[in-house]
Order: sequence, then structure tokens, then C-alpha cells
Amino acid sequence: MKPLHRHLVNTSRKVLCTAALAASLTTAAVVTNPPTADAGESEPTPDSPQATDRGDARLDLPDDLADPAVPPAATAGEGASGIPATALDAYKRAETAVAAALPKCKLPWQLLAGIGRVESVHASGYGLKADGYTEKPIRGPQLNGQGFAEIKDTDKGEFDGDAAYDRAVGPMQFIPSTWATWGADGNGDSKRDPNNIYDAALGAGLYLCAGDRNLSDQAQLDKAILSYNNSREYVNTVVGYMKQYQNGASEVPNPPSGTYPTPTNPVLPTPRPTTTQTKPSTGTGTTTKPSTQPSTQPSTKPTNPSKPAEPEKPAPHLAKVEVLGSTELKAEAGAAFTAVPRVKAVLSDGKPAKGQAILFAVEDDTTGTYFGTQGRSHLVVQTDAEGIAGAPGLVAGDKPGTFTLRASGYGTATQFTVNFSGVVSAKPAPAPADLLTRVDAGAGKPLAVVAGTAVKGVQIKATAAGKAAAGTQVTAGLVEQDKATGGWVPVDPAKAKGPYFRGAKDGEKLFSLELAPSGADGLIALPELLTADVAPGVYHLQLITKEKVVLVLDLTVTAKVETPAPQTPAPSPTASAVKP
Repeated sequence: MKPLHRHLVNTSRKVLCTAALAASLTTAAVVTNPPTADAGESEPTPDSPQATDRGDARLDLPDDLADPAVPPAATAGEGASGIPATALDAYKRAETAVAAALPKCKLPWQLLAGIGRVESVHASGYGLKADGYTEKPIRGPQLNGQGFAEIKDTDKGEFDGDAAYDRAVGPMQFIPSTWATWGADGNGDSKRDPNNIYDAALGAGLYLCAGDRNLSDQAQLDKAILSYNNSREYVNTVVGYMKQYQNGASEVPNPPSGTYPTPTNPVLPTPRPTTTQTKPSTGTGTTTKPSTQPSTQPSTKPTNPSKPAEPEKPAPHLAKVEVLGSTELKAEAGAAFTAVPRVKAVLSDGKPAKGQAILFAVEDDTTGTYFGTQGRSHLVVQTDAEGIAGAPGLVAGDKPGTFTLRASGYGTATQFTVNFSGVVSAKPAPAPADLLTRVDAGAGKPLAVVAGTAVKGVQIKATAAGKAAAGTQVTAGLVEQDKATGGWVPVDPAKAKGPYFRGAKDGEKLFSLELAPSGADGLIALPELLTADVAPGVYHLQLITKEKVVLVLDLTVTAKVETPAPQTPAPSPTASAVKP
């Protein structure tokens, strides 16, 4: 994909996944492996499959179901619009998730609600359930080119139950091919199902925000809605409902399933005109009159003005997340952090937020720091009875550098985040070896082989102050004694006739070889030393470190004893006859 892919790459796909994950924690909704569009759907346009004429899935509902009245006790205010509780929750959660993942988009939940109202009347009449699914499937007409667009089957009937042609499906009426690109998991059940309003609302939010759109800009908002349905009337209707809901909306019970017909000649519904609240005239200027358009909503004024309804006391909600202990995390590269980062979540009534999901996420990382054995960059922890959550198992990456560990808790619409600053320091250089010792099984005996036989199994141990010295680099080479100084000097490869290591090329002889560094146990294995065509004699193999720690091994090559072939005795001469 292009714009969204660029966003994911430049800001890291991990950030998008983690942010959407975090934003959905209050509802256990998880956006795992966020959708990534291909180049054809990088930024949906009015030519996209989703924008084609795909018919209607709205049922012909009674007015009290299509536009339900808000109970007088609701806190949304007079004239507020009613939205089924599960649908309203799905729209708001999708807004929160998208705001965390794509903050520049500025997606309002009322836009999703406007689309949901136009597409399926918030799944009303289909039996919307608390888990986001419906008792009856929501499917538009078959897109076979007869009266609507022609889109042949793309999902093998998985979502729309039609293996010949596609149909728009679910509360937000997604085309299956569009859902394959933009589908999301909005309710944390590890599924992406357009028939679930939580999934559909989140998928719609991501679709509308594609291409780095800013929906607070009217032109970009217009373009986004046209990419959902290429109809000016559709855009005006959705925007009308969006504004209606922005003037006030409150949840109403999910309506039951019913046997409502599909309109024969469906027309787009009409949003309620918004009214402008004005102050009384003070005698100067012009007073704007409120709209005289009759409201389709019943009056929400109390029947007995002398006894106003008592406002419901709001339930305690998450009010803050605070760090316990230090915000500094330090460890050597590759080591586990000894200090466990901990936070406390507190409710609005001052009590601990028990069971609150806290997301710990490694971000802005240059070190490769991770959680646990699976290398994950985030960890979700539930707070205990005291509202405390810790993030165990944090392991420093292999590279020195810095990172930020963000701990976030999410209320219904608010994010509370605290940061820990992490520093990963380089491992201190191991102490250089001060001694090389031969430790193989034959270490107590001199090295001796018969000419033509390879020297095998020689093992050296590097130690520093008596402890294994890991990472010690050793060079093994044939040496001879300098007659002038008495010291050891490398043999001349052009003239050397002694034992040798096998080179990479066929027949290549190496008289000096850099060995692999010692492991954590300080051990170094010597490759085979060959003696083919080597004259008998005493040779010297030097092992030397970069710090000039030296071990010289004497190697005696003895001549191969040739066993003489057995000789056949000569036949004895035959005696000659003697004449008398």
C-alpha cells in the first residue's frame, strides 16, 4: 500500500498495532496485526468497490425503532437522539482505538454512527446482541449487475453466504473484498467479522482514515465518505446524522429482532434538522429564531416540573495511573532488568482500580529490548486488588542505547499514560586471558603422531585469574626458534615443510590460522593438524592471544615404520647323479 503503508513503515507497524491494542483495552478489544491495504486500496476513492451502488440493508422499521426516544432520565439533554447501547459503545470504542493509532485522523464516533444509521439503522430489527453480533445476518442484495454493481464472489460465501456474487454484509455494510483489506478485530475475540458491530465499526474507522486523512477538514471528510459510497445524497445524509448525534445522543436498549420487511423502493432516511440555541434579545441587534421544523422526537421534559428527576450518580471511573518507585530502568545488554516497572491505577472515588488492564509497551527503542521469551514488545497486565500492575520479564536488548516503556490505562474515553526511561549499557569487556592451557584427554602426554596421521582432539582453555575467559581470540601457527634471539618466530610459508592446517582451496596448506573465539567456558578447539608428506622431526605449534599470552606445544612426528614384505626362500639345488 502507499499512504497507509508509508504511515505504518515510517511510524512503525508495531506502534499502530500497540496503540490500537491499548485503546481497546477497556473493552478487551484487540486490534492484532492491523490491516494493511495493498496498492489498489492504499487510499480508498469514489472508484473503490466499497463505494459502488450496493443496495440497502435497512429494514422498514416503525418510527419508534428507527429513531428511538431517549428516556427522560438520560443525561444527554433535551432533544438527544437514541442509539442502541451496543452500537453506541462500538462507535465510541472505535473512535478511541483509531485516535490512539492514527491521531492525525480526528475521527469522530458520530461519523461512524451516521454511517451505521444510514446502512442498517444501527442493526435495528436484526436482533443486535451485547457481544456485537446479530440474531439474523445483515446482508444487502446480490451484486449481480441487475440494478446494482456487479461484483463476483471474493469470499467464497464466508461472510455473505453467497458463493456466486458478493453482497454487502454486517451493520456497516462492507463489501467482502474491502473487508479482506480493512477488517479489524474490535472486540478482542481474535476474529475479524464484518457481521460484528465492534469489528465493523473499527474497520470502518480505519478505512475512512486511510491515506493520512484529517477528517476535521471538510474536504477530506467529504472525500472519505464518498469512498464509502459514491453518492452526494449519501454524503449529505451521513453528515446530517453525524451533526444530529453531535447535538446529543444517548444509549437506548438494543431493540429486539423482528419480522420487518425490506422497503420495495428504498430511499435514504432523513436526519432531524439541527436547531440553533440562541440567547434572548437584549434590545440591540437581531435575534435568531430557533428552527420551526417539527421534531420527530417526543418531548423529554419532566411531566412534573416541580419534582425534577434526581441525576444518577456516575459510576467510579479510571482517574489516573501513577508510577510506583523509580521511572529509571537500567541493565546491561542482554541482561534481565532487576527492577520490575510498576504502576498503580486509581478510580475517580480514590479507590484502587482493581482488574484494570494496563498496557506496558516498549517504544522509541534503539536496543531491541523485549518481554519474555517470545520477544514481544508489549505486555498487558491486570491490576491486583490494590490497583497495582507490574511488568515482569523485561530483558535488555543486545545493543546499548535507550528506550521508553509506556504504561497506559484506558477509561471509556480517556487515556492515562506514564513513562519509564530505559537505558541499556554495553557489556563490560571481559577480562583478557592471562593463561592458555592444554586440557584435552591427552594433555598429560607430549603430542606425537606418525607421519601421514592427523593431529586431532587438541583442546585449549583460556583463563583469566583462574576463571574461564570467554571471547578470547587465539591464533595458532607453526613457529621456529630464532637463532639470534632465541625467541619464537613464524615459519616462512613458502619454505615450510612441517605440519599444516587444511585451507579453503583444494590442496591449500595453512601454517597459521585464526581460531574461533573461546566460548563462555573458555574452551578453544584446535582444528586437525595434517602431517601428510611431513618429514619426521620435532615441530613447534604456537598459540598466541591478542594480548600476547603464549602457549607453545611441541609436536613430534615419527617416521612411518615400513614392514618389509616376507621373502620366499630360494629352492635348494637338485643333487646330480654320480657315476661309479
